[in-house]
Amino acid sequence: QVQLVESGGGLVQAGGSLRLSCAASGGTFSDYTMGWFRQAPGKERELLASISRNGGTTYVAVSVTGRFTISRVNAENTVYLEMNTLKPEDTAVYYCAADLGLLRISRMRGDYWGQGTQVTVSS
Repeated sequence: QVQLVESGGGLVQAGGSLRLSCAASGGTFSDYTMGWFRQAPGKERELLASISRNGGTTYVAVSVTGRFTISRVNAENTVYLEMNTLKPEDTAVYYCAADLGLLRISRMRGDYWGQGTQVTVSS
């Protein structure tokens, strides 16, 4: 239905910043709640942030509140994750996800997933 491609990951020193992008194609972007997850080896996948279809509501997990910001530009079929003051514990594979018909954006299930992009924060 929709294809998602993440970009922007890489290696950054602690305290630095990165902006991840997720480009969507093959669907009507504004129909989807969008979100970002991350998963480190041996750990459960964690919802970091999500944003409603029109961008009017956002959710940010406690673990990254104050440092990460989610946004979307529907005209560009793109969702972003701005990550500031990065810490080594932020090291993980970061995934973009899309959900249809979601009532509560903090309960994203991931109907569709991107391939992931590696973020490594060095100390």
